[in-house]
Amino acid sequence: MGYVSSKKVSSRWVAPAMFGLLGAGTAMIIVNYVDLLPGGTSNWYLLGGLGLVLAGIVTATQLH
Repeated sequence: MGYVSSKKVSSRWVAPAMFGLLGAGTAMIIVNYVDLLPGGTSNWYLLGGLGLVLAGIVTATQLH
């Protein structure tokens, strides 16, 4: 009996979603520190940016 190897293949949306989330999170953090967002520098913008980066990292675990 031969060993059958099956490779997992990611969906087409995984890589663009990962890079999009990482880019959006990084951009939000940078724009927050440059003070271009309405309401001035806020910890909520920083938390939102970190959340987007974390979502990008979680999405990266789905990439095969």
